[in-house]
Amino acid sequence: MTYGYEIDDLAKEECWRMFRIMGELVEGFDKLAGIEPAVTIYGSARLNPDDELYAQTEEIAYRLGQIGFSIITGGGPGIMEAANKGALKAGVTSVGLNIDLPEEQLCNAYTTKSITFSHFFARKVMLVKYATAFIIMPGGLGTIDEVSEVLTLMQTHKIRPFPVILFSSEYWKGFLDWLRGSALVRGFISEDDFKLLRACDTIGEVVEAVQRWYLKQEITGRDALPK
Repeated sequence: MTYGYEIDDLAKEECWRMFRIMGELVEGFDKLAGIEPAVTIYGSARLNPDDELYAQTEEIAYRLGQIGFSIITGGGPGIMEAANKGALKAGVTSVGLNIDLPEEQLCNAYTTKSITFSHFFARKVMLVKYATAFIIMPGGLGTIDEVSEVLTLMQTHKIRPFPVILFSSEYWKGFLDWLRGSALVRGFISEDDFKLLRACDTIGEVVEAVQRWYLKQEITGRDALPK
């Protein structure tokens, strides 16, 4: 009887977890409606503000903001803070989608819209749903997870292809070499998958790539899901 009671409790907890995830999605849809066009910028939370990459990220976000793009980040420090800072400076919507972690991560001070999620799943949906392009700055495991997820969604046609820009070809060289030298050689990915990626080394290249694609396609994140 005790065993059955424990199973019932577990089932109830999982049901409530589902409703909590739904609640986070509803809040995200409500708060982020109308922010398009927007660009999501990923990258390391561990970057110091005095690093050159911090200034480069801030400038990328600022210049994208100047031509009308809202900026979406994971809301934390490092790359995320730099991107939100650039967006705020440009006077556009600066979105921070923070995550509740065991080691508390506070949302940076440069957001104009912020949401704190308990579930990575809901947060990942929001990082992707409203984006017109994805800029992948240097980062660690979390950044690799995010770029892999975006590419998988495109590869499997769950979202339409958007620009996925890897900033700093030197930093991402090992990742790209592994994809070609190991995954592609064994047939685990196709040559067409590389069409989803572009490595850029200058701020101007990044901004031009996003703007050119957007003007050509004339669609935003809201219209990106296949009908």
